[in-house]
Amino acid sequence: MGWKSTLIRPYAAYISRKIDRMARNAKEDQHSIRQMIIQKARDTVFGRDHSFDRIKTYSDFKNHIPIHDYEGSRAYFDRVRDGESDILWPGKPKYFAKTSGTTSGTKYIPITQESLPNHFNTARNALFHYGIKQNNLRFLDGKVIFLSGSPILEKTNGILTGRLSGIVNYEVPGWLKKTQVPTWETNCVEDWEKKVDLIVQETKDIDLRLISGIPPWVQMYYERLLAATNKKTIKGLFPHYSVFVYGGVNFEPYRAQLEELVGQRIDSVETYPASEGFIAFQDTYPHEGMLLNTRSGIFFEFIPVSEFGREDAARFSVDEVETGVEYVLIINSNAGLWGYNLGDTVRFLSTNPYRLIVTGRIKHFISAFGEHVIGKEVEEALRNTIDKFPAQIVEFTVAPQVNPEEGLPYHEWFIEFGREPENIEEFSNELDRQMVQQNSYYEDLIIGNILRPLVVTPLRQNTFREYMKTKGKLGGQNKVPRLANDRDIAASLESLGKKS
Repeated sequence: MGWKSTLIRPYAAYISRKIDRMARNAKEDQHSIRQMIIQKARDTVFGRDHSFDRIKTYSDFKNHIPIHDYEGSRAYFDRVRDGESDILWPGKPKYFAKTSGTTSGTKYIPITQESLPNHFNTARNALFHYGIKQNNLRFLDGKVIFLSGSPILEKTNGILTGRLSGIVNYEVPGWLKKTQVPTWETNCVEDWEKKVDLIVQETKDIDLRLISGIPPWVQMYYERLLAATNKKTIKGLFPHYSVFVYGGVNFEPYRAQLEELVGQRIDSVETYPASEGFIAFQDTYPHEGMLLNTRSGIFFEFIPVSEFGREDAARFSVDEVETGVEYVLIINSNAGLWGYNLGDTVRFLSTNPYRLIVTGRIKHFISAFGEHVIGKEVEEALRNTIDKFPAQIVEFTVAPQVNPEEGLPYHEWFIEFGREPENIEEFSNELDRQMVQQNSYYEDLIIGNILRPLVVTPLRQNTFREYMKTKGKLGGQNKVPRLANDRDIAASLESLGKKS
Protein backbone atom coordinates (compact mmCIF):
# COMPACT_ATOMS: atom_id res chain seq x y z
CA MET A 1 0.00 0.00 0.00
CA GLY A 2 1.02 3.61 -0.57
CA TRP A 3 1.59 6.18 2.17
CA LYS A 4 -1.87 7.73 1.86
CA SER A 5 -3.82 4.48 2.20
CA THR A 6 -1.53 3.41 5.06
CA LEU A 7 -2.10 6.71 6.85
CA ILE A 8 -5.88 6.66 6.41
CA ARG A 9 -6.41 2.97 7.20
CA PRO A 10 -6.81 3.35 11.03
CA TYR A 11 -9.48 6.02 10.58
CA ALA A 12 -11.22 3.97 7.86
CA ALA A 13 -11.28 1.00 10.24
CA TYR A 14 -12.85 3.20 12.92
CA ILE A 15 -15.55 4.32 10.46
CA SER A 16 -16.19 0.71 9.42
CA ARG A 17 -16.73 -0.32 13.04
CA LYS A 18 -19.20 2.56 13.48
CA ILE A 19 -21.16 1.32 10.46
CA ASP A 20 -21.29 -2.18 11.92
CA ARG A 21 -22.67 -0.69 15.15
CA MET A 22 -25.21 1.35 13.20
CA ALA A 23 -26.44 -1.85 11.57
CA ARG A 24 -27.00 -3.43 15.00
CA ASN A 25 -28.66 -0.43 16.68
CA ALA A 26 -31.00 0.82 13.96
CA LYS A 27 -34.24 0.79 15.97
CA GLU A 28 -32.82 2.67 18.93
CA ASP A 29 -31.02 5.17 16.71
CA GLN A 30 -34.12 5.87 14.64
CA HIS A 31 -36.31 6.74 17.61
CA SER A 32 -33.55 8.89 19.11
CA ILE A 33 -33.34 10.82 15.84
CA ARG A 34 -37.12 11.24 15.75
CA GLN A 35 -37.12 12.76 19.23
CA MET A 36 -34.09 14.93 18.49
CA ILE A 37 -35.41 16.50 15.30
CA ILE A 38 -38.83 17.17 16.84
CA GLN A 39 -37.23 18.87 19.83
CA LYS A 40 -34.90 20.90 17.63
CA ALA A 41 -37.66 22.13 15.29
CA ARG A 42 -40.48 22.70 17.79
CA ASP A 43 -40.18 26.50 17.57
CA THR A 44 -40.06 26.69 13.78
CA VAL A 45 -43.10 27.82 11.81
CA PHE A 46 -43.78 24.24 10.74
CA GLY A 47 -43.25 23.00 14.30
CA ARG A 48 -45.74 25.47 15.74
CA ASP A 49 -48.26 24.85 12.96
CA HIS A 50 -48.13 21.12 13.69
CA SER A 51 -47.94 21.26 17.49
CA PHE A 52 -44.52 19.68 17.87
CA ASP A 53 -44.67 20.48 21.58
CA ARG A 54 -47.43 17.87 21.91
CA ILE A 55 -45.54 15.07 20.13
CA LYS A 56 -44.30 12.49 22.63
CA THR A 57 -44.76 9.14 20.89
CA TYR A 58 -44.56 7.82 17.35
CA SER A 59 -48.36 7.68 17.34
CA ASP A 60 -48.41 11.42 18.15
CA PHE A 61 -45.84 11.98 15.39
CA LYS A 62 -48.09 10.35 12.78
CA ASN A 63 -51.15 12.24 14.01
CA HIS A 64 -49.48 15.64 13.80
CA ILE A 65 -47.28 15.38 10.70
CA PRO A 66 -49.04 14.70 7.39
CA ILE A 67 -47.52 12.91 4.40
CA HIS A 68 -46.82 15.15 1.44
CA ASP A 69 -44.47 15.68 -1.48
CA TYR A 70 -42.74 18.93 -2.40
CA GLU A 71 -45.87 20.38 -3.98
CA GLY A 72 -47.95 19.50 -0.95
CA SER A 73 -45.71 21.61 1.29
CA ARG A 74 -44.67 24.21 -1.25
CA ALA A 75 -45.87 27.10 0.90
CA TYR A 76 -43.20 26.29 3.50
CA PHE A 77 -40.46 25.56 0.95
CA ASP A 78 -41.21 28.83 -0.86
CA ARG A 79 -40.78 30.79 2.37
CA VAL A 80 -37.43 29.11 2.97
CA ARG A 81 -36.39 29.90 -0.62
CA ASP A 82 -37.49 33.51 -0.17
CA GLY A 83 -34.96 33.89 2.64
CA GLU A 84 -37.10 33.61 5.77
CA SER A 85 -35.59 32.00 8.88
CA ASP A 86 -36.93 29.29 11.18
CA ILE A 87 -39.52 27.96 8.74
CA LEU A 88 -38.83 24.21 8.51
CA TRP A 89 -35.62 24.09 10.55
CA PRO A 90 -33.95 26.64 12.83
CA GLY A 91 -32.14 29.37 10.94
CA LYS A 92 -31.54 29.26 7.19
CA PRO A 93 -30.13 26.45 5.01
CA LYS A 94 -26.48 26.54 3.99
CA TYR A 95 -27.35 25.39 0.45
CA PHE A 96 -30.28 24.71 -1.82
CA ALA A 97 -30.02 21.57 -3.94
CA LYS A 98 -31.86 22.57 -7.09
CA THR A 99 -33.70 19.77 -8.88
CA SER A 100 -36.35 19.43 -11.55
CA GLY A 101 -39.53 17.74 -10.39
CA THR A 102 -41.94 15.97 -12.73
CA THR A 103 -44.98 17.71 -11.19
CA SER A 104 -43.51 20.51 -9.07
CA GLY A 105 -41.26 22.25 -11.57
CA THR A 106 -37.96 23.39 -10.05
CA LYS A 107 -37.51 22.27 -6.45
CA TYR A 108 -35.25 23.95 -3.91
CA ILE A 109 -34.28 21.29 -1.38
CA PRO A 110 -32.70 22.77 1.76
CA ILE A 111 -29.35 21.46 3.00
CA THR A 112 -28.69 22.70 6.52
CA GLN A 113 -25.49 22.80 8.52
CA GLU A 114 -26.82 19.84 10.50
CA SER A 115 -27.71 17.79 7.41
CA LEU A 116 -24.37 18.28 5.66
CA PRO A 117 -22.77 15.22 7.34
CA ASN A 118 -25.56 13.03 6.01
CA HIS A 119 -24.68 13.91 2.43
CA PHE A 120 -20.92 14.16 2.55
CA ASN A 121 -19.76 11.97 5.42
CA THR A 122 -21.95 9.09 4.23
CA ALA A 123 -20.26 8.99 0.82
CA ARG A 124 -16.86 8.91 2.51
CA ASN A 125 -18.01 6.31 5.03
CA ALA A 126 -19.35 4.00 2.32
CA LEU A 127 -15.96 4.02 0.57
CA PHE A 128 -13.95 3.55 3.78
CA HIS A 129 -16.20 0.67 4.83
CA TYR A 130 -15.70 -0.98 1.43
CA GLY A 131 -11.94 -0.43 1.67
CA ILE A 132 -11.73 -2.15 5.06
CA LYS A 133 -14.11 -5.03 4.31
CA GLN A 134 -12.47 -5.78 0.96
CA ASN A 135 -8.96 -4.85 2.05
CA ASN A 136 -8.73 -2.39 -0.81
CA LEU A 137 -7.82 1.16 0.16
CA ARG A 138 -5.30 1.26 -2.67
CA PHE A 139 -7.65 3.46 -4.68
CA LEU A 140 -6.56 6.27 -2.32
CA ASP A 141 -3.00 6.03 -3.67
CA GLY A 142 -4.03 7.03 -7.18
CA LYS A 143 -6.54 9.34 -8.83
CA VAL A 144 -10.33 9.20 -8.43
CA ILE A 145 -13.08 10.68 -10.56
CA PHE A 146 -16.68 11.57 -9.74
CA LEU A 147 -18.61 12.23 -12.94
CA SER A 148 -20.97 14.96 -11.82
CA GLY A 149 -22.76 18.12 -12.76
CA SER A 150 -21.25 21.58 -12.80
CA PRO A 151 -20.13 23.00 -9.43
CA ILE A 152 -21.08 26.52 -10.48
CA LEU A 153 -23.52 27.84 -7.87
CA GLU A 154 -25.83 30.81 -7.93
CA LYS A 155 -27.37 32.57 -4.97
CA THR A 156 -31.03 32.44 -4.04
CA ASN A 157 -31.72 35.19 -1.51
CA GLY A 158 -28.17 34.83 -0.25
CA ILE A 159 -28.14 31.00 -0.15
CA LEU A 160 -25.79 29.09 -2.46
CA THR A 161 -27.85 27.06 -4.94
CA GLY A 162 -27.03 24.37 -7.48
CA ARG A 163 -27.10 20.67 -8.26
CA LEU A 164 -26.24 18.42 -5.35
CA SER A 165 -23.39 16.85 -7.34
CA GLY A 166 -22.00 20.35 -7.82
CA ILE A 167 -22.41 21.33 -4.17
CA VAL A 168 -20.37 18.28 -3.22
CA ASN A 169 -17.30 19.93 -4.74
CA TYR A 170 -17.39 22.62 -2.06
CA GLU A 171 -17.30 20.09 0.77
CA VAL A 172 -14.57 17.75 -0.53
CA PRO A 173 -11.77 17.60 2.07
CA GLY A 174 -8.34 18.85 1.09
CA TRP A 175 -6.67 15.44 1.18
CA LEU A 176 -9.12 14.14 -1.44
CA LYS A 177 -9.05 17.22 -3.67
CA LYS A 178 -5.40 16.52 -4.47
CA THR A 179 -6.31 13.15 -5.99
CA GLN A 180 -9.64 14.11 -7.56
CA VAL A 181 -10.11 14.74 -11.27
CA PRO A 182 -11.15 16.51 -13.45
CA THR A 183 -9.94 20.05 -12.93
CA TRP A 184 -12.32 22.67 -11.62
CA GLU A 185 -12.40 24.40 -15.03
CA THR A 186 -13.43 21.21 -16.82
CA ASN A 187 -16.00 20.35 -14.18
CA CYS A 188 -17.65 23.73 -14.75
CA VAL A 189 -18.36 23.00 -18.42
CA GLU A 190 -22.14 22.69 -18.84
CA ASP A 191 -22.21 20.97 -22.24
CA TRP A 192 -21.96 17.30 -21.30
CA GLU A 193 -20.45 16.01 -24.54
CA LYS A 194 -17.78 18.71 -24.54
CA LYS A 195 -17.17 18.06 -20.87
CA VAL A 196 -16.65 14.32 -21.40
CA ASP A 197 -14.16 14.99 -24.20
CA LEU A 198 -12.20 17.33 -21.92
CA ILE A 199 -12.28 14.78 -19.10
CA VAL A 200 -10.94 12.15 -21.48
CA GLN A 201 -7.97 14.36 -22.37
CA GLU A 202 -7.27 15.09 -18.70
CA THR A 203 -7.49 11.49 -17.51
CA LYS A 204 -6.22 9.25 -20.31
CA ASP A 205 -2.62 9.31 -19.09
CA ILE A 206 -3.10 9.21 -15.30
CA ASP A 207 -3.27 6.46 -12.67
CA LEU A 208 -7.06 6.35 -12.28
CA ARG A 209 -8.20 3.87 -9.61
CA LEU A 210 -11.81 4.74 -8.72
CA ILE A 211 -14.62 5.91 -10.99
CA SER A 212 -18.00 7.06 -9.72
CA GLY A 213 -21.08 7.99 -11.70
CA ILE A 214 -24.40 6.91 -13.17
CA PRO A 215 -23.81 3.85 -15.41
CA PRO A 216 -25.02 5.20 -18.79
CA TRP A 217 -22.84 8.30 -18.51
CA VAL A 218 -19.87 6.26 -17.29
CA GLN A 219 -20.34 4.08 -20.37
CA MET A 220 -20.11 7.19 -22.56
CA TYR A 221 -16.86 8.13 -20.78
CA TYR A 222 -15.45 4.61 -21.32
CA GLU A 223 -16.29 4.64 -25.01
CA ARG A 224 -14.65 7.99 -25.63
CA LEU A 225 -11.58 6.99 -23.62
CA LEU A 226 -11.09 3.91 -25.76
CA ALA A 227 -11.67 5.85 -28.98
CA ALA A 228 -9.14 8.49 -27.96
CA THR A 229 -6.42 6.06 -26.87
CA ASN A 230 -6.90 3.10 -29.23
CA LYS A 231 -6.86 0.84 -26.17
CA LYS A 232 -8.97 -2.30 -26.22
CA THR A 233 -10.15 -2.11 -22.60
CA ILE A 234 -10.38 0.40 -19.76
CA LYS A 235 -8.37 -1.95 -17.57
CA GLY A 236 -5.64 -1.87 -20.20
CA LEU A 237 -5.62 1.91 -19.92
CA PHE A 238 -5.93 2.05 -16.10
CA PRO A 239 -4.29 -1.12 -14.75
CA HIS A 240 -4.93 -0.12 -11.11
CA TYR A 241 -8.61 0.70 -11.64
CA SER A 242 -10.31 -1.44 -8.98
CA VAL A 243 -13.65 -0.02 -7.83
CA PHE A 244 -16.72 1.45 -9.53
CA VAL A 245 -19.15 3.46 -7.38
CA TYR A 246 -22.65 4.04 -8.71
CA GLY A 247 -26.13 5.05 -7.70
CA GLY A 248 -29.40 6.29 -9.11
CA VAL A 249 -30.18 3.30 -11.34
CA ASN A 250 -30.02 -0.47 -11.21
CA PHE A 251 -26.58 -1.52 -12.44
CA GLU A 252 -27.59 -4.93 -13.78
CA PRO A 253 -29.01 -3.87 -17.18
CA TYR A 254 -25.69 -2.11 -17.89
CA ARG A 255 -23.32 -4.62 -16.31
CA ALA A 256 -22.47 -6.75 -19.35
CA GLN A 257 -21.75 -3.77 -21.58
CA LEU A 258 -19.66 -1.95 -18.98
CA GLU A 259 -17.67 -5.03 -18.03
CA GLU A 260 -16.89 -5.71 -21.67
CA LEU A 261 -15.55 -2.16 -21.98
CA VAL A 262 -13.53 -2.53 -18.77
CA GLY A 263 -12.25 -5.94 -19.83
CA GLN A 264 -13.20 -7.76 -16.64
CA ARG A 265 -15.46 -7.58 -13.61
CA ILE A 266 -14.19 -5.24 -10.89
CA ASP A 267 -15.57 -4.41 -7.47
CA SER A 268 -18.59 -2.14 -7.35
CA VAL A 269 -20.23 -0.20 -4.53
CA GLU A 270 -23.90 0.73 -4.82
CA THR A 271 -25.11 3.92 -3.16
CA TYR A 272 -28.51 5.57 -2.75
CA PRO A 273 -28.01 9.35 -2.61
CA ALA A 274 -30.74 11.90 -3.26
CA SER A 275 -30.96 15.67 -3.02
CA GLU A 276 -33.14 15.14 0.05
CA GLY A 277 -30.64 12.87 1.81
CA PHE A 278 -28.21 9.98 1.54
CA ILE A 279 -30.54 7.04 2.13
CA ALA A 280 -28.46 3.85 2.02
CA PHE A 281 -25.26 2.24 0.75
CA GLN A 282 -23.86 -1.21 0.10
CA ASP A 283 -22.10 -2.65 3.13
CA THR A 284 -21.28 -6.24 2.09
CA TYR A 285 -19.55 -7.33 -1.12
CA PRO A 286 -20.73 -8.87 -3.30
CA HIS A 287 -24.27 -8.64 -1.99
CA GLU A 288 -27.61 -7.40 -3.22
CA GLY A 289 -29.14 -4.65 -1.15
CA MET A 290 -27.98 -1.54 0.71
CA LEU A 291 -27.81 -0.79 4.40
CA LEU A 292 -30.34 1.82 5.51
CA ASN A 293 -28.52 4.91 6.80
CA THR A 294 -30.24 4.93 10.18
CA ARG A 295 -27.77 7.08 12.17
CA SER A 296 -27.48 10.18 10.04
CA GLY A 297 -30.15 12.74 10.86
CA ILE A 298 -33.05 11.10 9.00
CA PHE A 299 -36.06 9.40 10.57
CA PHE A 300 -37.50 7.00 8.01
CA GLU A 301 -41.10 5.90 7.51
CA PHE A 302 -42.63 3.41 5.11
CA ILE A 303 -46.11 3.15 3.58
CA PRO A 304 -47.13 -0.05 1.75
CA VAL A 305 -47.50 0.71 -1.96
CA SER A 306 -50.79 -1.19 -1.97
CA GLU A 307 -52.22 1.38 0.50
CA PHE A 308 -50.52 4.55 -0.69
CA GLY A 309 -52.93 7.42 -1.29
CA ARG A 310 -55.56 6.16 1.13
CA GLU A 311 -56.39 8.31 4.14
CA ASP A 312 -56.11 5.28 6.42
CA ALA A 313 -52.88 3.97 4.87
CA ALA A 314 -50.57 2.25 7.34
CA ARG A 315 -47.42 4.18 8.21
CA PHE A 316 -44.50 2.27 9.68
CA SER A 317 -41.16 2.98 11.33
CA VAL A 318 -38.31 0.51 10.86
CA ASP A 319 -39.62 -1.49 13.83
CA GLU A 320 -42.61 -2.62 11.80
CA VAL A 321 -41.40 -3.21 8.25
CA GLU A 322 -41.33 -6.68 6.70
CA THR A 323 -39.25 -8.24 3.97
CA GLY A 324 -40.79 -8.74 0.55
CA VAL A 325 -43.25 -5.81 0.79
CA GLU A 326 -43.10 -2.79 -1.53
CA TYR A 327 -43.03 0.46 0.45
CA VAL A 328 -43.15 4.13 -0.44
CA LEU A 329 -40.21 5.79 1.32
CA ILE A 330 -40.97 8.76 3.60
CA ILE A 331 -38.28 10.88 5.28
CA ASN A 332 -38.15 13.36 8.15
CA SER A 333 -34.81 15.05 8.62
CA ASN A 334 -32.58 17.70 10.12
CA ALA A 335 -32.79 19.49 6.77
CA GLY A 336 -36.39 20.38 7.68
CA LEU A 337 -38.19 17.73 5.63
CA TRP A 338 -41.31 16.44 7.37
CA GLY A 339 -43.46 13.51 6.23
CA TYR A 340 -41.72 13.97 2.88
CA ASN A 341 -42.56 11.52 0.11
CA LEU A 342 -39.30 11.04 -1.76
CA GLY A 343 -41.17 9.36 -4.62
CA ASP A 344 -39.17 6.13 -4.44
CA THR A 345 -40.41 2.64 -3.68
CA VAL A 346 -38.23 0.17 -1.80
CA ARG A 347 -38.30 -3.42 -0.61
CA PHE A 348 -36.41 -4.86 2.35
CA LEU A 349 -34.27 -7.92 1.79
CA SER A 350 -33.58 -8.26 5.52
CA THR A 351 -34.52 -6.51 8.75
CA ASN A 352 -31.49 -7.60 10.76
CA PRO A 353 -29.76 -5.56 9.55
CA TYR A 354 -32.05 -3.31 7.49
CA ARG A 355 -31.00 -3.85 3.89
CA LEU A 356 -33.17 -2.72 1.01
CA ILE A 357 -33.32 -2.35 -2.74
CA VAL A 358 -34.94 0.45 -4.73
CA THR A 359 -37.80 -0.97 -6.76
CA GLY A 360 -38.90 2.11 -8.69
CA ARG A 361 -40.73 5.41 -8.51
CA ILE A 362 -44.26 5.70 -7.18
CA LYS A 363 -45.10 7.88 -10.21
CA HIS A 364 -43.22 5.71 -12.70
CA PHE A 365 -45.29 2.64 -13.43
CA ILE A 366 -47.56 1.19 -16.06
CA SER A 367 -51.12 0.60 -15.06
CA ALA A 368 -53.01 1.46 -18.22
CA PHE A 369 -54.99 -1.78 -17.77
CA GLY A 370 -54.76 -2.23 -13.98
CA GLU A 371 -51.49 -4.21 -14.07
CA HIS A 372 -49.36 -1.75 -12.00
CA VAL A 373 -46.03 -2.90 -13.40
CA ILE A 374 -43.12 -1.33 -11.49
CA GLY A 375 -39.48 -0.66 -12.32
CA LYS A 376 -38.03 -3.58 -10.39
CA GLU A 377 -40.23 -6.03 -12.33
CA VAL A 378 -39.16 -4.84 -15.78
CA GLU A 379 -35.50 -4.75 -14.76
CA GLU A 380 -35.67 -8.25 -13.33
CA ALA A 381 -37.48 -9.60 -16.39
CA LEU A 382 -34.91 -8.04 -18.71
CA ARG A 383 -31.98 -9.32 -16.66
CA ASN A 384 -33.38 -12.87 -16.68
CA THR A 385 -33.91 -12.66 -20.44
CA ILE A 386 -30.40 -11.40 -21.10
CA ASP A 387 -29.07 -14.37 -19.13
CA LYS A 388 -30.52 -16.61 -21.85
CA PHE A 389 -29.49 -14.56 -24.89
CA PRO A 390 -26.11 -13.17 -26.01
CA ALA A 391 -27.40 -9.58 -25.90
CA GLN A 392 -26.25 -6.34 -24.29
CA ILE A 393 -28.43 -3.41 -23.29
CA VAL A 394 -27.40 0.23 -23.50
CA GLU A 395 -30.70 1.71 -22.28
CA PHE A 396 -34.43 1.00 -22.32
CA THR A 397 -37.87 2.26 -21.34
CA VAL A 398 -41.37 0.80 -21.48
CA ALA A 399 -44.70 2.39 -22.42
CA PRO A 400 -48.24 1.11 -23.03
CA GLN A 401 -49.73 1.05 -26.51
CA VAL A 402 -53.40 1.45 -25.71
CA ASN A 403 -54.74 2.11 -29.23
CA PRO A 404 -52.71 0.14 -31.75
CA GLU A 405 -53.59 0.35 -35.42
CA GLU A 406 -54.62 -3.29 -35.29
CA GLY A 407 -54.93 -6.07 -32.75
CA LEU A 408 -54.91 -5.98 -28.97
CA PRO A 409 -53.11 -3.38 -26.86
CA TYR A 410 -49.62 -4.20 -25.59
CA HIS A 411 -46.58 -3.00 -23.68
CA GLU A 412 -43.90 -1.61 -25.98
CA TRP A 413 -40.25 -1.94 -24.92
CA PHE A 414 -37.91 0.59 -26.53
CA ILE A 415 -34.44 -0.92 -26.28
CA GLU A 416 -31.11 0.38 -27.48
CA PHE A 417 -28.89 -2.67 -27.76
CA GLY A 418 -25.13 -2.72 -27.43
CA ARG A 419 -25.33 -6.17 -28.94
CA GLU A 420 -28.64 -7.12 -30.50
CA PRO A 421 -29.96 -10.68 -30.04
CA GLU A 422 -29.85 -12.81 -33.16
CA ASN A 423 -33.59 -13.36 -33.07
CA ILE A 424 -35.65 -10.42 -31.77
CA GLU A 425 -38.86 -12.46 -31.87
CA GLU A 426 -37.46 -15.16 -29.59
CA PHE A 427 -35.99 -12.50 -27.32
CA SER A 428 -39.38 -10.75 -27.11
CA ASN A 429 -41.19 -14.01 -26.36
CA GLU A 430 -38.81 -14.83 -23.53
CA LEU A 431 -39.07 -11.31 -22.16
CA ASP A 432 -42.85 -11.65 -22.12
CA ARG A 433 -42.60 -14.99 -20.29
CA GLN A 434 -40.39 -13.34 -17.72
CA MET A 435 -42.87 -10.47 -17.26
CA VAL A 436 -45.68 -12.98 -16.71
CA GLN A 437 -43.60 -14.47 -13.90
CA GLN A 438 -42.88 -11.06 -12.40
CA ASN A 439 -46.41 -9.65 -12.32
CA SER A 440 -49.55 -11.75 -11.80
CA TYR A 441 -51.86 -8.96 -12.98
CA TYR A 442 -49.95 -8.76 -16.23
CA GLU A 443 -50.26 -12.54 -16.53
CA ASP A 444 -54.06 -12.32 -16.08
CA LEU A 445 -54.30 -9.68 -18.81
CA ILE A 446 -52.28 -11.83 -21.22
CA ILE A 447 -54.27 -14.99 -20.44
CA GLY A 448 -57.55 -13.09 -20.65
CA ASN A 449 -56.68 -11.65 -24.07
CA ILE A 450 -56.86 -8.10 -22.75
CA LEU A 451 -53.24 -7.58 -23.77
CA ARG A 452 -51.16 -9.30 -26.38
CA PRO A 453 -47.53 -10.19 -25.64
CA LEU A 454 -45.13 -7.30 -25.41
CA VAL A 455 -43.38 -5.81 -28.42
CA VAL A 456 -39.67 -4.95 -28.50
CA THR A 457 -38.77 -1.93 -30.63
CA PRO A 458 -35.00 -1.73 -31.24
CA LEU A 459 -33.56 1.78 -31.43
CA ARG A 460 -30.56 3.16 -33.28
CA GLN A 461 -27.29 3.66 -31.43
CA ASN A 462 -27.20 6.78 -29.19
CA THR A 463 -30.96 7.33 -29.41
CA PHE A 464 -31.34 7.71 -25.66
CA ARG A 465 -28.45 10.13 -25.49
CA GLU A 466 -30.07 12.21 -28.22
CA TYR A 467 -33.37 12.10 -26.37
CA MET A 468 -31.79 13.24 -23.09
CA LYS A 469 -29.98 16.00 -24.96
CA THR A 470 -33.26 17.31 -26.39
CA LYS A 471 -34.56 17.50 -22.83
CA GLY A 472 -31.46 19.29 -21.55
CA LYS A 473 -30.65 16.33 -19.31
CA LEU A 474 -27.60 14.80 -20.93
CA GLY A 475 -25.09 13.59 -18.36
CA GLY A 476 -24.63 14.43 -14.70
CA GLN A 477 -27.12 12.77 -12.38
CA ASN A 478 -29.97 12.59 -14.90
CA LYS A 479 -31.69 9.27 -15.56
CA VAL A 480 -34.07 7.91 -18.19
CA PRO A 481 -37.42 6.88 -16.65
CA ARG A 482 -37.88 3.13 -16.91
CA LEU A 483 -41.67 3.31 -17.12
CA ALA A 484 -44.36 5.70 -18.22
CA ASN A 485 -48.13 5.46 -18.16
CA ASP A 486 -48.40 7.46 -21.37
CA ARG A 487 -46.70 7.70 -24.79
CA ASP A 488 -44.81 11.00 -24.37
CA ILE A 489 -41.32 9.47 -24.12
CA ALA A 490 -42.26 6.77 -26.61
CA ALA A 491 -43.25 9.35 -29.22
CA SER A 492 -39.93 11.16 -28.85
CA LEU A 493 -37.95 7.93 -29.16
CA GLU A 494 -39.90 6.85 -32.24
CA SER A 495 -39.09 10.12 -33.98
CA LEU A 496 -35.40 9.95 -33.01
CA GLY A 497 -34.34 6.39 -33.35
CA LYS A 498 -36.84 3.76 -34.40
CA LYS A 499 -35.27 1.30 -36.78
CA SER A 500 -36.98 0.79 -40.10
